[in-house]
Amino acid sequence: EQHAVTFAAGLATQGLIPFCNIYSSFMQRAYDQVIHDVAIQNLHVVFCLDRGGLVGEDGPTHHGVFDIAYMRNIPNMIVSAPMDEAELRNMMYTAQLDEVDAPFSIRYPRGCGMTVNWKRPFEKLEIGKGRQLSEGKDVAILTIGKTGIMAQKAIELIAGEDISAAHFDMRFVKPLDQELLRMVFQKFSKIITVEDGVIQGGFGSAVLEFMAENGFSAKVKVLGIPDRFIEHGSQDDLYKECGIDVGGILKAVV
Repeated sequence: EQHAVTFAAGLATQGLIPFCNIYSSFMQRAYDQVIHDVAIQNLHVVFCLDRGGLVGEDGPTHHGVFDIAYMRNIPNMIVSAPMDEAELRNMMYTAQLDEVDAPFSIRYPRGCGMTVNWKRPFEKLEIGKGRQLSEGKDVAILTIGKTGIMAQKAIELIAGEDISAAHFDMRFVKPLDQELLRMVFQKFSKIITVEDGVIQGGFGSAVLEFMAENGFSAKVKVLGIPDRFIEHGSQDDLYKECGIDVGGILKAVV
């Protein structure tokens, strides 16, 4: 892993745009190279972090739950997570454009895709811009990556109830969509963040930092992986245990 990152950095110095594809948990071994060989030189290397989040039966050695936290604190690094396979294609397409002049991290989960018609034309994404997927007035659900799918299912289940939930797929943890977040904090007093990664230093922490730095006030509930090592188990069972499945999101909304 260390050699792969340094080799990718060398390729980038020669004008190539390398895709460095490594499991999230294995990228931890090459953290020094990511910082010193890529980020300090601000090289255009695309990091594709496979098995981001809870991986199930592979267990605590392979759960890729730390990458959002350890990537977002590196200067120059763009940190992103697609909600589905169509978004993954678009992020990979965007990451390799010549106009991108920074290292770019894309994390995606273990498992099967859900979109049958995934071979769609590539779409350039605006870096640092999220999107609103559902309208609502009582609570805002902010998600990153695959957790957006759980949030969409939860919102479908509460449709017609007394609670109205808006859903925002942030797409990027760094840079954050500050314009979208200002709108959210101005409109909602209850906000829920959901991530398939550690709570400490992760996506929810980034949202709380934004709130504090910009003088906003809201009741924010951060859902994610708790501060302990998660054991073996199916992905669905572990999502439930950590409270980031559909039921966990519903409980936080209600």
